Amino acid sequence: MTDALSTGPRSGPAVVREAARDTPVYGEFDVVVIGGGPAGLMAAAAAARSGRSTLLVERYGFLGGAGTMGGLSTFCGLHAKVHGEHRQVIHGLADELLARLAKLDGLSEPHLTINDGILAQAFDISAYKVAADELVVSSGARLLFHAMAVGVVMADESTIDAVLIESKSGRAAVRGRVFVDASGDADVAAWAGVPFEKAPPGQWLLYPSLMFRINGVDAAAAGPAPWRTVERLMDEAEAAGTHTFPRKKPIVRPQRNPLEWRANLTQLRNPDGSPVDGTDVDQLTHGELQGRQQVVDAFTFIRDRTPGFENSYIVDIAPQIGIRETRRIVGEYRLSEDDVLDCADFPDTIGVNGWPVEAHVEGTVEFRWQRGEDPRGINQLPYRIVLPQQVDNLFVAGRCASMTHGGQSSARVTGPCFAMGEAVGTAADLALAGGLALRDVPVAELQRRLEGNGAYLGRDLR
Repeated sequence: MTDALSTGPRSGPAVVREAARDTPVYGEFDVVVIGGGPAGLMAAAAAARSGRSTLLVERYGFLGGAGTMGGLSTFCGLHAKVHGEHRQVIHGLADELLARLAKLDGLSEPHLTINDGILAQAFDISAYKVAADELVVSSGARLLFHAMAVGVVMADESTIDAVLIESKSGRAAVRGRVFVDASGDADVAAWAGVPFEKAPPGQWLLYPSLMFRINGVDAAAAGPAPWRTVERLMDEAEAAGTHTFPRKKPIVRPQRNPLEWRANLTQLRNPDGSPVDGTDVDQLTHGELQGRQQVVDAFTFIRDRTPGFENSYIVDIAPQIGIRETRRIVGEYRLSEDDVLDCADFPDTIGVNGWPVEAHVEGTVEFRWQRGEDPRGINQLPYRIVLPQQVDNLFVAGRCASMTHGGQSSARVTGPCFAMGEAVGTAADLALAGGLALRDVPVAELQRRLEGNGAYLGRDLR
């Protein structure tokens, strides 16, 4: 006797009818976090430190999201240019993570990027994996690696009862009182019926990239700014008609050890020119294959043309292509591009964002900076962007929070995701303590708790 029966014509689309079954419950927790990227790991740490039983479910065997599995190896958005002054604006649990990285000798000094307009900070990927483990585990949260969320069970139309997961141990359900969707793709929210959007009408998603690292670089021979040399050589080759590159504005920068460089200069598209969609498995497969070929082509050009790279080699290609945008929920408020460019304030601020709009469009990257002669350089992040419509016990944090396409092109980076994650983990405790719906959490008390723990909400700047 079989467990499944194929139905439908063999020659056309078919379905498989699965037998009804009881799914074992893996565990019951106060807070269940799906996704161990920057928002998820901070959410889990904050909830657990508040005394809540917390489970963090991650499909890989390590945390860090795009910073590790995507090979990004750089924190963007920790800093802002505030009235002309470069300063760190993401604090709280982020400070502890940075301290753990520094103790592991895995953190570089901040460096200027994007035409020297803002700071970013490189890190060693292996050190980040260890530091993230330490932060979450020491906070008291429980980790479940190598498990992927695949669905939800609803108690009613506005309440999630459990998240369904699949792993090498089979299928299981995880019950929770509060859920945090930090999947990056709003997976849990979509399964629960939360309204979301992808590309707005007439536009495409942000293009993904595949990161890689180069080793064996002679830093002295490369000179003080070889990334400018690489960009110039690529422009000259395209102008001469000898090469065509998938993306202008390459990022080629040194890592903690100047022998090793990170390279971010691929752009992944479907045959019709549209961006690879990170929620489509066939497009993801196409993107991985295309990305690795682009890596080989780009590296060969850099090695053969750039001083100091003559004896270099590819030491690592990221485990997965880096997805910048898929689903974005439509929540209580949607952070817009104008909010970013006009340095908007919100009474329910839970953190800040200082990154410019970074739009990965066809063939290039467009940057749009905060407006004005002497811009404040940061916008506040309202609590309402992590509150989905229709489901009462779910937060959505990270790049899939409630933002427009333009707003997400800025606030999707690591720094604001850290801030969102710490905020929702703290808010989960307040909601559970008061028996409140998540939208009814007292914002003033949430702000007091966050600032008491060292987070920066931007309330001292106007």
